[in-house]
Amino acid sequence: MRVVVTGGAGYIGSHAVRELARRGHEVLIYDNLSTGHRSLADGFKLVEGDIGDLVRLQPALRGADAIMHFAAHCYVGESVENPRKYFHNNVECALNLLNTAVAAGVKNFVFSSTCAVYGVPAKVPISEDNPREPINPYGATKLLFEHALEAYSKAYGLRFAALRYFNAAGADDSGEIGEAHDPETHLIPLALEAARGTRTIEVFGRDYPTPDGTCIRDYIHVSDLAEAHVLAIEHLAKGGASVAINLGRGQGHSVMEVLAAVEAVTGRAPDRRYGSRRPGDPPALVADPTKAAQVLGWKAKRPLSNIVETAWRWLQNRSRVQAGAPR
Repeated sequence: MRVVVTGGAGYIGSHAVRELARRGHEVLIYDNLSTGHRSLADGFKLVEGDIGDLVRLQPALRGADAIMHFAAHCYVGESVENPRKYFHNNVECALNLLNTAVAAGVKNFVFSSTCAVYGVPAKVPISEDNPREPINPYGATKLLFEHALEAYSKAYGLRFAALRYFNAAGADDSGEIGEAHDPETHLIPLALEAARGTRTIEVFGRDYPTPDGTCIRDYIHVSDLAEAHVLAIEHLAKGGASVAINLGRGQGHSVMEVLAAVEAVTGRAPDRRYGSRRPGDPPALVADPTKAAQVLGWKAKRPLSNIVETAWRWLQNRSRVQAGAPR
């Protein structure tokens, strides 16, 4: 299949691109490089453009069999401070992509959604039948686009998979690509930097109703996540029904457990300070991955230790490259 990957020069998109190629698919990356990195697109055809730019988008989608859509803003805090930015890109521009895809005859669409569509879940582990009640603009924009996919599927025969994933982390086994956000807000890369002594990490809240008082989250290796995206594309291409699926390991780890895993891998305890809870942070977010196994035949394979090990390898490689040293 010929697959156009929007946001394919970003963190998760670049891993999905490589998994597509490994499984024999033809890939075109479409990315405006506002948060993506040209180096993450090395070895693949790249069209530099915005999903709101019809002039660049229309020719890029000609002849495409499928789209994987990762080109979204994804910082919860920023979405609260600047919702206009999020509704413009994640809804307005995304609808432009969707309309262009339908006009181009693209029938298969995999959407990078999020567990944030659930807000504070009614039950944990979180299954797909939980009410979708987001509590921040980021989650709201993702839910709005899910609603658009549902409507377009009924009206135009578009087949879609909305993949609601949990905490993506880790890096490719090669150490060549990994997480490079600016600013970085995710726990594992921040904890690794703290272990190197280049920052102090803040632990938000020690009084949650969890075994050690810190938040529990479901961490999923980015390569496992990439595999699920490719399986979803192949499911749709075979005529599979449109579907919304949670992607997680089904096992949660607290902040303190993550810091302990970082110390075990690096040999250094991350420097930390303790602060108060952040508003809107639920005590625990853990996926029920049953549906992913039933529909896609997919199950996350990599434990937290491997997530941290691969992220550490990527961070070390990236530091050597930035310093001009050989890999």
